[in-house]
Amino acid sequence: MNSKIKAGIIGGAGYTGGEMLRILVNHPNVEIAFVNSTSNAGNLISDVHTDLIGDTDLKFTSDIPQDIDVLFLCVGHGDAKKFLAANPINDNIKIIDLSQDFRLSANAGFSTPDSGLKTKDFIYGLPELNRDKIKTAKNIANPGCFATCIQLGLLPLAAKNLIKSEVHINATTGSTGAGQSLSTTSHFSWRNNNLSIYKAFEHQHLNEIGESLLQLQPILSEALSFIPQRGAFTRGILASMYLESDLTLEEAQNIYEEYYSAHPFTHLSLKNIDLKQVVNTNKALVHVEKHGNKLFIISIIDNLLKGASGQAVQNMNLMFGLEETAGLRLKAGGF
Repeated sequence: MNSKIKAGIIGGAGYTGGEMLRILVNHPNVEIAFVNSTSNAGNLISDVHTDLIGDTDLKFTSDIPQDIDVLFLCVGHGDAKKFLAANPINDNIKIIDLSQDFRLSANAGFSTPDSGLKTKDFIYGLPELNRDKIKTAKNIANPGCFATCIQLGLLPLAAKNLIKSEVHINATTGSTGAGQSLSTTSHFSWRNNNLSIYKAFEHQHLNEIGESLLQLQPILSEALSFIPQRGAFTRGILASMYLESDLTLEEAQNIYEEYYSAHPFTHLSLKNIDLKQVVNTNKALVHVEKHGNKLFIISIIDNLLKGASGQAVQNMNLMFGLEETAGLRLKAGGF
């Protein structure tokens, strides 16, 4: 493309909005047309995201101009539907929604009462699962952070119909996964030097994980037993999973290598992995081990990047025919 993609951001003051800005302000193919935030309208973006001093002179606005190519909805769960109901968006504008409102197939269509038969259909935006569909999509439902991390650990097995037992999953996320609004469990004094479990066996991301696995392995009756944890760190997710498997370690490694060979951000590591390898990047790393009849899988991502804004930009790149990695060659915070 010769001309730059004009992008708008709704909800630019939060964590995912801030990450979106940090990526797009340096994206070679994108011009940020506007950043909407009703609570910060008129304020400099760099007054809210102070790390962007010197990078942009843009101000937040309460307006929603329609002369754009793509709109990112960096809003809370339930708020995307409310926004689209109150603010009709031109059909020629591609929408990438970072909430959970359109991720499940039953909720993947949206229409307002005054829109007649016009419906906005959303494609589930996990490139390692739906890359070809994303390339031709008009609207994307960006996956959840836990869902992304766990799916990347299991998709290669599902693609070979090899999930034949209950999958036990334990995953720990950083505090930014809870969003910017303060709650008891996100205050520093509570979260620091602390660890807790929440929504055991009932986390909402289980539904989208299940739909993705069924897309690859249509006959799947085995349970996904998921224990989420709140970690005492800022960003990143580490998911550890195990299931019974007859695969040898070499066979398992070959399956993962083959599945991710064409995907630039997801890689199999033959050595054990840790969060510092992926924090501040759009990468996902997966490591597999064999212990007796158990196949053990570790998957890691940055919850705000590959788990949210980075993946959203990756989807935008695919939708507009750009290099999939454009603007996303980010440096890990190794130390």
